[in-house]
Amino acid sequence: MYSRLVLWIVLAMALASPSLAIADEAVNGERLADACSSCHGLGGRGGGAIPAIAVRDPDDFVAQMLAFREQKAPATIMNRLARGYSDDEIAALANYFGGLETP
Repeated sequence: MYSRLVLWIVLAMALASPSLAIADEAVNGERLADACSSCHGLGGRGGGAIPAIAVRDPDDFVAQMLAFREQKAPATIMNRLARGYSDDEIAALANYFGGLETP
């Protein structure tokens, strides 16, 4: 009985963990971009003092994110947020935002 309970707990944790659940799936830029919308607006189209990131050249996007991540570009919060993204995730975001049509 105890071993069966442990097995169910481990299985539930594995299914609940996003990193384990999508380990075989390619990094999804559109899914990651949802987190950007709270500051950069829906679809990364900007708003107010926050710059738009939609339709930005992917190479420029990657360079800027890496500069934030490596503390080489001034920022209010992006230098902290960028540290949470892997190279693959930054590339996926760059491709997603770069592929959007202009508003």
